[in-house]
Amino acid sequence: MNSQVRSADSHLAAHERIYRTLRQRIMHGELPPGQALTIRGVAQHYGVSMTPAREAVRRLAAEGALSMTASGRVNTPELGNERIEELAALRALLEPELAARALPRAHMALNDRLHAINSAMAEVIAKGDAVGYIRTNLEFHRTLYLRAQAPAMLAMAETVWLQLGPTMRNLYGRLQRTGVPRHHRAIVAALRAGDEPGLRLSVRADVTQGLRMLLV
Repeated sequence: MNSQVRSADSHLAAHERIYRTLRQRIMHGELPPGQALTIRGVAQHYGVSMTPAREAVRRLAAEGALSMTASGRVNTPELGNERIEELAALRALLEPELAARALPRAHMALNDRLHAINSAMAEVIAKGDAVGYIRTNLEFHRTLYLRAQAPAMLAMAETVWLQLGPTMRNLYGRLQRTGVPRHHRAIVAALRAGDEPGLRLSVRADVTQGLRMLLV
């Protein structure tokens, strides 16, 4: 392998690492709405050159996780009411369908896994850990939806989660959680009962109810 190929591989690996790490941070609400970023700052933080940092930022901007002006200014999105309503509507369309497709493939091990995630969520709620709450909440939904075996639909749902990440951080402060969301328990109960209408209803309520609190 010559030096040019090694350099290209290293560049690709750096870009992918930054993209995946920064994407996860945004999705889990580690960055608040309107957080300003610079490509130079991203490069320095991850110890890479400007090129892979720029490519990762542009890729995230294309997914709506970051906004990027013509002058190169980058920040996490600050969503208005119309945008929040649009993304909530997308969740209400996509996620009940994913859950319904997962239902025929649900089994006891899945129920046990969802129960374990809810237990982990209760622990982070007790600690007041906003990022931990968002992370475990998304893990709950992703674990269920993976059983749907609908990768294109799940990818669309994850793009919505990504755009909502910083906003969900703000939402956590208003939720004042003291325990696991009741809709999570209803989702698990519907899975155990094989109740598709109840599952759809519980998922739809879970993914939209909180977002309504942000509308002013």
